[in-house]
Amino acid sequence: MQQSFRRLASTNVSAITRRLANDLLQRAENAQVVRKQLLDANQTQRLSLTLNRPRLYRDGGDLRQFTPANGTPLAPGYHLVYFTPIALPEELGNDGTDISFSPSKPFTRRMWAGGEMKWVKGNPLRIGEEAIERTRLVSAEPKIGKTGEEMIIVRVEKTFENAKGPALVDKRDWVFRTALSGPAPLLDARESDNQPPSPQDASQQSRDFLQTAVSLFRFSALTFNGHKIHYSRPWARAAEGHRDIVVHGPLNLINMLDFWRDVQEDDYMIPQSIKYRATAPFYAGETYRALLEKGVGTTSIKLWGRSNSGDFRVGMLGDICN
Repeated sequence: MQQSFRRLASTNVSAITRRLANDLLQRAENAQVVRKQLLDANQTQRLSLTLNRPRLYRDGGDLRQFTPANGTPLAPGYHLVYFTPIALPEELGNDGTDISFSPSKPFTRRMWAGGEMKWVKGNPLRIGEEAIERTRLVSAEPKIGKTGEEMIIVRVEKTFENAKGPALVDKRDWVFRTALSGPAPLLDARESDNQPPSPQDASQQSRDFLQTAVSLFRFSALTFNGHKIHYSRPWARAAEGHRDIVVHGPLNLINMLDFWRDVQEDDYMIPQSIKYRATAPFYAGETYRALLEKGVGTTSIKLWGRSNSGDFRVGMLGDICN
C-alpha cells in the first residue's frame, strides 16, 4: 500500500536540513518493518520489579516469587519492553542508539519528544500470546526551535496486533538536534527552597519519583536501549549537554500510566488513548513529582522537575482519555 509522508518545513530552515529530512523520508518510503514476538512473562515481571511494583495488579501474586500467568493483560504501556531494537554493535550510532529512523549527521542528538497511543477496546495484548508489530515512518519535519536551533522531528507509527486483530496504535516522536561543536559547559541545578506544586483539591493527587543509576540501567537493559545518555555520565554531560544521566521518556510514560491505573477502581482498566509531550529532561538522583488531575472523561498528568536555575518546571505532560 502506498504510504503518505508529511514534508513540512519552516521557510527559515536551511536547505541542507530540509534535504536531510527528505533523504530520511525517501529511504523509508513504502518501507514497513514487520516483526513477530512472543509476549513472554519474564519481561513484564522484570519491568514491574524495576518500577518497584511487586504486583502487576492488586489481585496478582508477588512478582518476586511468580511470573504473571499466560492470558494476563499487559498493563498500559508495558508493550514498550517488547519488540526491542535489533542491531549489531557496529550498526548503532556513536551514542549507542538504534539509527533505523534517524537522519544523517550532523543531527545525531536524539531525545524522545512525545507521541500518542490508542488502544482497541476489548482486545488487549496478553502475556503468552504471539503479537505482530508493524512499523512505518510517518514524517520527518525540519523545524527551528525557540532558541533558533535547527532540528528534525521524526514520527514513527507502530501498530500491534494479536490473533483477534489490531490491539494498539503507538505513534512516537523523536527530536534530533545537531551534535555539539565542542565540550558542553558543566551544569548543575542550583540550590533552591522551591517546591513542586501540591494537590489543591480532591480532583488532584501527587506522586514523587526518584530514579537512580541502577533503575535507569535496568530499564535500558529491558528495552535493549544502548543510548549513552541513560548510563554514561561523562557522555551525557560532555557530548550532549546534560547535567547528569537522563531518565528515559518511555519510563516516565509508563509511570504516568501506572499512576492513572492506580487511581481507578478497577486497575485492569485500559484507557482509550493518551497524548503526551516531553518538554524538558529529568535526571537520576533528583526527585520529581507527578501531579494528576481528574476531569470529565479525561485525566491530565504533569511531571514537575528542577531546571538548571533550581526552579520547578513541567518536563512532561499527558492527557489520558478514560
